[in-house]
Amino acid sequence: MATTLSPSESYSITMRLEIQNKVGMLGKVTTAIGTAGGDIGAVDLSGHGKGTVTRDVTARARGIDHAQEIINAVKAIPGVKVINVSDRTFLMHLGGKIEVHNKVPVKTRNDLSMAYTPGVARVCMAISRDVKKSFSLTIRRNSVAVVSDGTAVLGLGDIGPEAAMPVMEGKAMLFKEFGGIDAWPICLNTKDPEEIVRIVKALAPTFGGINLEDISAPRCFEIEERLKAEMDIPVFHDDQHGTAVVVLASLLNSLKIVKKRIEDMKIVVAGVGASGVACSKIIMNAGARNIIGVDRVGAIYKGRKQHMNFMKDWYAEHTNPFNEKGKLSDVISGADLFLGLAGPGLITVDDLKKMAKDPIVFAMANPDPEIMPEEAAPYVRIMATGRSDYPNQINNVLCFPGIFRGALDSRATCINEEMKLAAAYAIASCVGKEELSEDYIIPSVFNRKVGPAVAKEVSRAAHRTKVARRTSKTYMEIHLD
Repeated sequence: MATTLSPSESYSITMRLEIQNKVGMLGKVTTAIGTAGGDIGAVDLSGHGKGTVTRDVTARARGIDHAQEIINAVKAIPGVKVINVSDRTFLMHLGGKIEVHNKVPVKTRNDLSMAYTPGVARVCMAISRDVKKSFSLTIRRNSVAVVSDGTAVLGLGDIGPEAAMPVMEGKAMLFKEFGGIDAWPICLNTKDPEEIVRIVKALAPTFGGINLEDISAPRCFEIEERLKAEMDIPVFHDDQHGTAVVVLASLLNSLKIVKKRIEDMKIVVAGVGASGVACSKIIMNAGARNIIGVDRVGAIYKGRKQHMNFMKDWYAEHTNPFNEKGKLSDVISGADLFLGLAGPGLITVDDLKKMAKDPIVFAMANPDPEIMPEEAAPYVRIMATGRSDYPNQINNVLCFPGIFRGALDSRATCINEEMKLAAAYAIASCVGKEELSEDYIIPSVFNRKVGPAVAKEVSRAAHRTKVARRTSKTYMEIHLD
């Protein structure tokens, strides 16, 4: 069953059109765009000519090819000339999306003497005598490095560090917008885990935390574990744990609707890479007992030899208690939850029909999920995706700004399992009883309650588990010699 996608802002274009100044001409333009399936946004007057008017017309499309169809439809109108077409997403990225601003003015000699030499020397010496003061007297107290090698970018794969930069810039924007954190994109021109570990450790004096991003599995597991063991600041691989936290939050609220216990559920996970393993672990920590992971070969079980690695070996030992075997379409029978972290079109309506009563489907492959919501809707009780144009978007932005805010506020040495669980329960709590429904199991990414709620509970968990180094008494203190 073919599915028609809706026009999206990410494929929006602005056409500068020279139009004959006659009654009805603008109507022809808008009709042509609508007939071609475009969604019209703004129409702005930008100039006049002899017998013509120039207008900027914005339209949303379903993709690049569809955008060209819209342009061709407008070009075909007699009396209309297409002067220029701008891709609005590319315009947003011109020159990059972030920049640095000074927090204090440098307008006089007095300002300069304190911000730089000679006054700065006293601050340097204070830190030299007590390195912990770097957290209060430099940007380190509120800074996170967003580190990637560009090997697993979104759904694009290994596209290289330069091509990964727009994503890392976007991540830095979200840190600032939703967590008030200054984040710095750092894309590394190496795929060697040993070198990545060495570089990140060398960067540690500048940052209060490290967010690993878009590093391919299984290398990402080794890199994160090494850095967590060898550094005393939080290290967090968001593709693993950010996804896992929001998945658990979504599941916690889904269970309230379907009236099931997590301990009783059969859960099938498609995709046993970084996010699939992390999602499985956090769901197990929350009480799940029957999880079956599936990769391109089929179910992972004790004794399987084909297409395995050290993380899949761990997975085989700790999941699939009944040692089920076969393809995805086999093991999905009787499942209460399908969790997709693999690729588009992976399951069918026939697969959904095999699931247990009131099935939950989290189809999170981006941009195209394992099954489209339109197809799944008649056969599932709750449907969620990673997309913003459908209800129940499972989006990491609900997690990482708040979890790092809480870690930085408590000056935690790490982000442990208790802190991740606290983040998941905090996100789930942001959907009230009166709001909770099949189409609203997870708060909007623009819900401003989420970040502070997550930060508060994560900070509490850091103190409970004794990984916090900042107490309420010293939170605002600045120690000067």
